[in-house]
Amino acid sequence: MVGLGKNKSVVTSQIEQLIKVLNDVVLDKENEIKLTVVCILAQGHLLIEDVPGVGKTTLVLSIGKLLGLDTKRIQFTVDLLPADILGGNIYNPKKQEFDFFKGPLFSELVLADELNRASPRTQSALLQAMEEGEVSIDGVTYRLPEPFMVIATQNPHHNMGTFQLPESQLDRFLMSLELKYASQKTEVEIFQNPDRKVVIKGLNALFDKNSLSEVQKSIEKVKVSKIVAEYVGRLLERSRTSAEYANALSTRAGLALVKAAKAWAFLSGRDFLKPEDIQSILIPVLAHRLGGFDGIRKGKELANAIKSQTEVPI
Repeated sequence: MVGLGKNKSVVTSQIEQLIKVLNDVVLDKENEIKLTVVCILAQGHLLIEDVPGVGKTTLVLSIGKLLGLDTKRIQFTVDLLPADILGGNIYNPKKQEFDFFKGPLFSELVLADELNRASPRTQSALLQAMEEGEVSIDGVTYRLPEPFMVIATQNPHHNMGTFQLPESQLDRFLMSLELKYASQKTEVEIFQNPDRKVVIKGLNALFDKNSLSEVQKSIEKVKVSKIVAEYVGRLLERSRTSAEYANALSTRAGLALVKAAKAWAFLSGRDFLKPEDIQSILIPVLAHRLGGFDGIRKGKELANAIKSQTEVPI
């Protein structure tokens, strides 16, 4: 494992424990939890599209607690303004000058709940933050905390009171997923167990910011061969040469594939990529980019088509 030396087994054990605890809190979501951990380790932002009440908030708050991150939840509504998220300058009569008060976006992990209920103007307030890790207010640039990650939820687009997320906003998310309803068996278990809020309060941090940063830096060093890079290029080209795909994939989408695949390979104990790593994360990385206004579910169908139609290197 790159960059971890003697601490490799300790870090591996911590990540395995993180996934195990999350599975104990958010039941019946093993694959979605692993993908969420991959996204965070890859220093990416995550978009979750689903109906209310399937465990999205529980998942995010649990991750924040286990990673020892300062976590803020922002409830997006149609009347929310950019200043409600970013903060702003307020006049201080004693000092006869303006003081900047930070908004909830100045946090290490931000839950942007029901993002697509906010107006496009308010949605756009996140663009610079998600891309550059900083925001500009009244001509002054402020750095956001490190690490900085956004996990946003959005309602299905056919729900009332929603605004379409533009392609530029969707492209800022490294990955996307759906949690879906739990099975009946799992729901019976949930009804019999303690309230999830109580469970979350009892969680102890398994990481701190320094150890998380060390893992993330190690993942950046995972090697990418020319064969794998060419495979990613063919996947992108497939979306650009077929009329089946209204939203062709950009170079940023290819970089996202590589970035997420590095984290997947890291969890598999390797310091180099295989084509299988790209295939394992292809759908959650491409679905929201390909689906656009039609949503993640449609995007999954299109991503599956690209996956099946593109030759895999041996």
